Amino acid sequence: MSTHARPLAEHLAAMSDADLSELFSERGVRPDVGWQDFFDAAEALLEPASLAKALPRLTLDEARALQRMAAGERSDDADDRRTLERLALVRPDGEVPPPVVTAVSDRPDLAPVSSHDQERAGESAAAHAAERAFTTVAAIADLLLAATDRPFALLAAGALSAGEKRQLADSGVATESVDHLVTIASTAGLVAVGDRRLHTTDIADAWLRSSVSERWRDLARDFRDALPRGIRSERGGWIPLSDWAQAHPWDPAWPDRSAALIEQARLLGLVADDGTEPVWATPLRDGRDPDPASLTALLPAEVDRIFLQNDLSAISPGPLAPALDVRLRTVAARESAAQASTYRFTPESVARALVAGESEESLIDFLEAVSLTGIPQPLRYLIAQTAQRHGLVRVSTDSETGRTRIESSDPHLVEAIAVDQTLRPLALTKHVGSLTTRVGRDTVYWALTDARYPATLVGEDGTVLTGERHAPITTPGAASADYTSLIAALRSHQGPDADAAWLDRELEAAVRAKAVLQVTVGMPDGSTRDLLLEATGLGGGRLRGRDKAADVERTLPVSSIRAATVIAQ
Repeated sequence: MSTHARPLAEHLAAMSDADLSELFSERGVRPDVGWQDFFDAAEALLEPASLAKALPRLTLDEARALQRMAAGERSDDADDRRTLERLALVRPDGEVPPPVVTAVSDRPDLAPVSSHDQERAGESAAAHAAERAFTTVAAIADLLLAATDRPFALLAAGALSAGEKRQLADSGVATESVDHLVTIASTAGLVAVGDRRLHTTDIADAWLRSSVSERWRDLARDFRDALPRGIRSERGGWIPLSDWAQAHPWDPAWPDRSAALIEQARLLGLVADDGTEPVWATPLRDGRDPDPASLTALLPAEVDRIFLQNDLSAISPGPLAPALDVRLRTVAARESAAQASTYRFTPESVARALVAGESEESLIDFLEAVSLTGIPQPLRYLIAQTAQRHGLVRVSTDSETGRTRIESSDPHLVEAIAVDQTLRPLALTKHVGSLTTRVGRDTVYWALTDARYPATLVGEDGTVLTGERHAPITTPGAASADYTSLIAALRSHQGPDADAAWLDRELEAAVRAKAVLQVTVGMPDGSTRDLLLEATGLGGGRLRGRDKAADVERTLPVSSIRAATVIAQ
């Protein structure tokens, strides 16, 4: 039994429930851990494996303070000491438990770091940083639009596969930056993982339709707020970038992580290529609200009009306003991404817009409002023809049988669907001029849409429904473990007599190890007597053991034992 666990156990018992929850969370304790009492908790927190997980979480200042205190020196920083006490690495009296001293002694000495203030970026460096931020915002928008149409499959490690990255590269997203872009979007709550796929969240659509300055502001602020505490400043911003590499000196994964964070800051335009700081990054570094005005002043002006061509293409003479770009890309496929982007209308793209809830009238009204050249006749014809065909195939649920029904006013379409080999998995059967299947309505609808049939969803009352293939998922909140049950269990075993409880644990451990104990027994006359016992059993409030001096078996009431010490063999 480790005697140094008792002071920590008493410290844990005296802590409030809120402080215990914070401690367990910081130390990575599972809520379902099988601890019986605070002595179990203290011993577990002082185990080498637990300390090996706790020490990498320390910041540079905290690690230095712990190293000094483990060497017997005083810590001059009260905040660092309180943090170490909160993490159960230092006792309230300032003593460092021996297991912590041993764990710290295995760590390298921490060399001093020379901190440098951030230099202000020059005009050219700032311009390049602004351009990069604009490119990053646009790339994340492309990523979200692609994920809305088809969520990305993830590898077992949680990263995008090479195939998914190639498809994004075809959309103009730089392959080498994809992982960083996904991280930035995830930090902002725009994407989340569900069923091992990367989905957009319920706030992604509003972000996509906001202006470039608002998009950047949200990304930059959320990036800042999610930075690890080792690189956060007291004001809520971040420390100089030159200090980031040493912010968590005992974390072996930190060099790679800090390099990734610096690259993400570079992609967001918060740091220039030469390491200097653009003017728009200063408020964020100081912990204030971002002000994108100086950034957007360096970006090309957004436009809200396009040129519609007779060849069914559209040209934007500059960066198209995000809300217009998002809507235009529901009805046309973007062919090139630049300051002057090109879009192309096809039967498939127009049909996709109709599936999303547009109508012939709404599309014509939208295009007339944004076109500088009117709507060419070929485009009007394409929209009218596609809208006329849309809805020829109706997919509904039969209220009597519960089966999915496919109907059409064009019997030739029904016949074509019935013999279409790509639809064989639906197991369609003919029924009074229609087709039925046991497969769900939505699955049938999207199978027909993928096969390029003009399908539409119909509700039980005959109303046309808007098809939504991949609904956004709810923005995940900050996950926090619930330690209520664990703390209640520990409290329930918290007796009024800590000395007696600790003695019981020492005796139980000695019996399990068949250890030799030096036992101090209180006699009836008030005196004490020391015995050397080989512990053999404990039960009924009595300790059994062989007296090593007299070579006899003795049974002692535990209530008479004043102290018990294990004798090294």
